[in-house]
Amino acid sequence: MQLVSSKSDGKDRQEPEIEQAGEEKAKPVSLRPLLRLRPYLLRHKAMLAVAFLALVVAAAATLAVPLAMRRMIDLGFSGIEPDLIDTYFATLLFVGVVLALASAARFYCVNWLGERVVADIRADVFRHLTGLSPAFYEVSHSGEVMSRLTADTTQVKAAASTAISQAIRNALLLAGAVIMMVVTSTKLSLAVLIAIPIIVLPLAAYGRSVRARSRHAQDTLAHASAYASESLGQVRVLQAFTHEEATAKRFSEAVDRSFEAANARAKARAGLTAIAIFLVFASVVSVLWYGAQDVLSGAMTGGTLGQFVLYAVFAAAAVGSLSEVWGEVAQAAGAAERLGELLQVQSEIESPAHPKALPEPPRGEIAFSDVSFTYPLRPETRSLDEVSFHIKPGERVALVGPSGAGKTTIFALLLRFYDPTSGRVEVDGVSVNQADLHALRSRFAVVPQETALFADTIAANIAYGAETASRAEIEAAAKAAYAHDFIVELPKGYDTMLGEGGVTLSAGQRQRIAIARAVLRSAPILLLDEATSALDATSETLVQKALDKVMEGRTTLVIAHRLSTVVGADRILVLDRGRLVEEGTHQTLIRQGGVYARLAELQFAPDAAE
Repeated sequence: MQLVSSKSDGKDRQEPEIEQAGEEKAKPVSLRPLLRLRPYLLRHKAMLAVAFLALVVAAAATLAVPLAMRRMIDLGFSGIEPDLIDTYFATLLFVGVVLALASAARFYCVNWLGERVVADIRADVFRHLTGLSPAFYEVSHSGEVMSRLTADTTQVKAAASTAISQAIRNALLLAGAVIMMVVTSTKLSLAVLIAIPIIVLPLAAYGRSVRARSRHAQDTLAHASAYASESLGQVRVLQAFTHEEATAKRFSEAVDRSFEAANARAKARAGLTAIAIFLVFASVVSVLWYGAQDVLSGAMTGGTLGQFVLYAVFAAAAVGSLSEVWGEVAQAAGAAERLGELLQVQSEIESPAHPKALPEPPRGEIAFSDVSFTYPLRPETRSLDEVSFHIKPGERVALVGPSGAGKTTIFALLLRFYDPTSGRVEVDGVSVNQADLHALRSRFAVVPQETALFADTIAANIAYGAETASRAEIEAAAKAAYAHDFIVELPKGYDTMLGEGGVTLSAGQRQRIAIARAVLRSAPILLLDEATSALDATSETLVQKALDKVMEGRTTLVIAHRLSTVVGADRILVLDRGRLVEEGTHQTLIRQGGVYARLAELQFAPDAAE
């Protein structure tokens, strides 16, 4: 699966680029990817059966029209039985009613199935995406993943509803019409049979080009959407660096490429339609001329020729419709193939088949034993190098060290976003790769450096991960995080809707909501990642008071660059270039004169000078 990476060599790009999708080689059209829809369709067997029944009835009603027309022409207009003409017209009217009702039922049923199937597919794809490990998102562009989740599923919906229904209906009409043509006149049917290869072979060859262009158009649209999503997600940075014009130009170029690809697809489909219609029309006219000679010679009645011609028209119309629908179905097959590629991605991190139970009640004990780890995108650099430490239940431990020392990696391994390259990570005496993922992660509450808030109410953001919490519990958590006072001053209090990322709140307010979320989770282990680094003095004081409350009775790991926030920790682990180089209390490490002492001197010396 080719997805655009937003990183290169493990480093963030300064200027994300839109990769131009290369046009695929034309290859034989395969509808095999559409077989993935079968389990989703079979979930609704009753509706599927009604849709198929309505489809068959509509096709049968259509095929009955020429029979009535033949009888009416040969008998009703001949003067032999003039009263029969009323009967035949009444029969035709009845056939029209049956056709109308069956067509309406088919339309409703297949559209219901299409909407239901695409909703189920989207839910399954999204559920699958939420379970993929962070390693997948390091090499995949979230914008393109979203394009597959939305645009490609919409394309599949067209196939699951109207396209496949029309294809089956026209296939039934074609089969029925061909059978009735043979029954009506074998001689004329042979003439039609000769014309079929002349029609089908060019269409089949041309259809390959349509499918290749369809896939190319979908790819270019996905790349354009990915770039737009990434740019708008960082709109403040974009505007701060006055990069609006350059970004708009780049997106415009991407959209133009998408348009050109879509236009090429449209031209191919238009050409396919034109060729199909002309070949079918020419063949019908030729067969009609051939049959007219038999009528003139008395070998065939006018009604029989009329019946044959109607069936030939039905067959021709069915072939023409199939050629149009074929393009849509082929396009949907490409979309289904792309979704299938996404669903086939296996997470590198999964719960074991037979997980080992974590002890109850939880203790909050952590142990690293000779743990080494290398990020997949940076295989030449060890983020952790044989790190070992043990944290007792209820202990407050700080992780300090220069940027890139491996502090955040320790959090990632604890939460099992990755597995260590070597060594063992344990929580409450159980290796994390032997425990159930949900059970493991439920033992942690995380307050990240960059608070993750969602476009929802404040109450819903606090209850994120604890959806069953009552309003009283949510408010209690907010009070513990010193967030209640500012929340109730908002226009709708806890029901105030936040913008994406909580942009309507200050950094300190966002951080206190994140702390309230951690309080409500009530997990035995608390992970704090630079929770006060971006705050002003007033906000930091409030947040620190909130954190002190949250840490009571919990095992706490704190990542901090401001050493003033970790002076009171029970123990400080000092990392440098992936190795644990020092361990002890603040005073002990100062006396050792090592890495921690140098960091402390850089941070505290200016204050001392003042």
